[in-house]
Amino acid sequence: MENQATNKNSASCDVLVIGGGPAGTTVAPLLAEMGHKVVLLEKAHHPRFHVGESLLPANLPLFERLGVAEEVKAIGVEKWGAEFVSPLHEKSQTFVFADAWDKSMPHAYQVKRAEFDTILIRNAEKKGVQVFEGCKAKAIDFLPDNGGAVVCAEHEDGSQTEWKARFVVDASGRDTFLANRFQIKHRNPKHNSSAIYGHFTGVQRHEGQAEGNITIFWFDHGWFWLIPMSNDVTSVGMVTWPYFMKTKGQRSIEQFMRDGMAMCPALTMRMKNSVLVNEIEATGNFSYVSERNHGENYMMLGDAYAFIDPVFSSGVMLAMNSGFIAAEAIDTCLRKPAQAAAALKHFDAQMKHGPKEFSWFIYRVTNPIMRDFFMNPKNVFRVKEGLLSMLAGDIFGKTPIWRSIFMFKTLYYLANIFQPKRAYMGWKRRQFNIAPVDDSAMNSA
Repeated sequence: MENQATNKNSASCDVLVIGGGPAGTTVAPLLAEMGHKVVLLEKAHHPRFHVGESLLPANLPLFERLGVAEEVKAIGVEKWGAEFVSPLHEKSQTFVFADAWDKSMPHAYQVKRAEFDTILIRNAEKKGVQVFEGCKAKAIDFLPDNGGAVVCAEHEDGSQTEWKARFVVDASGRDTFLANRFQIKHRNPKHNSSAIYGHFTGVQRHEGQAEGNITIFWFDHGWFWLIPMSNDVTSVGMVTWPYFMKTKGQRSIEQFMRDGMAMCPALTMRMKNSVLVNEIEATGNFSYVSERNHGENYMMLGDAYAFIDPVFSSGVMLAMNSGFIAAEAIDTCLRKPAQAAAALKHFDAQMKHGPKEFSWFIYRVTNPIMRDFFMNPKNVFRVKEGLLSMLAGDIFGKTPIWRSIFMFKTLYYLANIFQPKRAYMGWKRRQFNIAPVDDSAMNSA
């Protein structure tokens, strides 16, 4: 036993994927189907708890292409729209995906990530991926002359394996395996928030088709999500700014979240008969970005590259989509090295496209002028249909939404010009919101 931890087994593969979340379990089976030898390392064992339970209609075609559509349908609660509730407006506003530009994707699903991620990782195994759970990547060395990399990973029993891979995919999520080692991960300078969340039963739901809708509640210090899932379980989370996190003091993280809920009367009504069924968890430094997302023989997908505020539920869709575009690029790099540079350039552009388009809205969604736009949507120049397509995640295909999105942004900027004082106060408030503070509040959580 004394030598077990120091003994290293050696193995090789074409592609080594680090992380068994949606990004890793998308790219891995796609590459295996292309004929590559793929190994996937996952530090935990599925099923395991995770947030990010709200999916987008644009996920559904991806499920079909992976061959998991029926399995996801079996565990999901149908999500036909998204509701926004503002304390500054008398009525809530519900966006129905069926009203988007493309009518073929009228709904999505709310899922428990423990079940959803298990479906994806088992699908990877079925497609020929060699999956090692309870195995954590610990170190990586890149070989000269584009010779690939050697990744050292540790199994739960303390034994280690060194994998020599032609290509490495970092899909490690918020662990950001490569970005940390390259020291290229930074707080997002344009956004800065923390999340506190838990699962509850007994939360009041809407009736009929709206039962599974996600609800976003704005409050003075950020916003809450409410995501109905199967078996009367509802995910509720508070996303808030650093200055507010610092007011936590000696309160438990659960009490801090409950005190935040009390500031949001509309949410309090929905939660009045609720029962917490797990421990409240917290995540700090919620938004970050890495300086790059690839090199000659590696890529960073999904949250391993960047994470943006989850207000539009874009996380799983962006992660899975990154798996599809990565698989095409990696296959080109391995089979047609002369075309690798062009493939990686295309990959880089696609990876940046999603976060860029969602971020424009995320950075402004708490602005009072933007909030008016959301709470009173108009379809002039088809801007409502364009916005709904954005909310549905339909931003990578051929749906012609971009003229409408451009007009939406133009109308927003014009509104700021005609309301200069309100625009300035909104900007000034945002600068205060995103200002970093020390992490002691989160460390004590």
